[in-house]
Amino acid sequence: MNTKKFFITTPIYYINAEPSIGSACTTVAADVLARFHRLKGEAVFFLTGTDEHGEKVAEVAEKKGLSPQEYCNQIAPKFEAAWKLLDISNDFFIRTTDPRHEKVVSEFLQKIYDSGDIYKGKYEGWYCVGCESFKTETELEDGHCPLHPPEKTVWKSEDNWFFKLSSYVPEIIKLIEEPSTNYVFPEGKKSEIIAKLKAGVRDISVSRESVSWGIPAPWDKSQTIYVWIDALINYYSATQFLEGKADFWPASLHLLGKEILWFHTVIWQAMLLSAKLPVPLKTFTHSFYTIDGQKMSKSLNNTIPPQEMVDTFGSDGSRYLIATSFPAGDDADIGMARFKEKYNADLANNFGNLVSRVSKLAQGLEVKSNKDLGIDKEFEQLLAICRFDEAVKWIFDTYINPANLLLNQKTPWTKPPEDIERQEVLRSCIEKITIASFYLSPFIPNVADKVKYTFEGQVKPLEEGLFPRIK
Repeated sequence: MNTKKFFITTPIYYINAEPSIGSACTTVAADVLARFHRLKGEAVFFLTGTDEHGEKVAEVAEKKGLSPQEYCNQIAPKFEAAWKLLDISNDFFIRTTDPRHEKVVSEFLQKIYDSGDIYKGKYEGWYCVGCESFKTETELEDGHCPLHPPEKTVWKSEDNWFFKLSSYVPEIIKLIEEPSTNYVFPEGKKSEIIAKLKAGVRDISVSRESVSWGIPAPWDKSQTIYVWIDALINYYSATQFLEGKADFWPASLHLLGKEILWFHTVIWQAMLLSAKLPVPLKTFTHSFYTIDGQKMSKSLNNTIPPQEMVDTFGSDGSRYLIATSFPAGDDADIGMARFKEKYNADLANNFGNLVSRVSKLAQGLEVKSNKDLGIDKEFEQLLAICRFDEAVKWIFDTYINPANLLLNQKTPWTKPPEDIERQEVLRSCIEKITIASFYLSPFIPNVADKVKYTFEGQVKPLEEGLFPRIK
């Protein structure tokens, strides 16, 4: 019997800066989905990694007195370490300086070049050094990129190699507008992309003549591949050089932030069409975090490193807080004070306290396992649209809150251990707790395992609280 395959990716993170809660947001969300699909018995390939070429990396490395590769070798492990802190279950961590990736990039682009979709031309226009991307007039605000300081937007004139993006616009519009092939989610992002496509699209540069830190163009060694083109190919390249992963293409889901929507939903799809490869089945674009009402910024020093989250809330607590604040729709405002309040309310006082009370009251009680649990359709649909907050609310409303209510109404602690009603109440609470932990396992995998151990066979009392209260 063929097992269903699920291939999920995060963006590969640009290493001109260290991991923050912004990159953790997407990575935790992808991990929740990867774990959920494994829970369903599917074969999962979960890919994340780092984007390591381009002029920004070269500039930062030079300031530090390092070669670009030396700098990359210092920063990439920090992302891997951050994801280990958060118990991210990725199957592979790709680096774009990996020679295996570079080889696939060269082969992929040579194929597009041979098809006649790449030609020599001259680029003149506005370029954002911060984004490492060329900007149209409509993308600028007061003459500069809205995501970066004004001085980062500069006028450039270069002889480059161009990709015939414009020739694929009709096919991309057709794919997106057809319900059976639409790959752009949520709905608002689909409307945004369609409007931009219909407003007119220019061909794009795929190479740079003035950036030495990159993969040489296979047909013109005097130029390097534009960092964004190189980066996008990582999703495909990993399936080509890793043994047993070729069948996972096309990707089931690209999870991405809204600032890279165009690259992933238009440019990447057109490149794949040109190379005669299947396009990804779905892209889901989320919004940003703000912190205490302010945009996250290195200059304001208001980012939250993963290490700080884990030091404060533990791995599972951090995962829970990040996932339930995931900005699936609008931007989400977060902060350590707000996180502490939610952690204490949901995890310490509610779920954790419930498990602790029941485990002590039911010590030694024999209970049956819930091995034949199916997946509730409502819960599955909420995860499919990345409404992790609503999915967790469903778990609390369906199982955890009713267990607490039953416990407080029936007060089993007032009856002796041999009392039948006491045992029935505790068994009912245990059933609700174990089902809740089954559904919570993609979010809080370590705690879910502890709950399973506590209520498996003969109930054991917890030696310590699952989620210690934070002051």
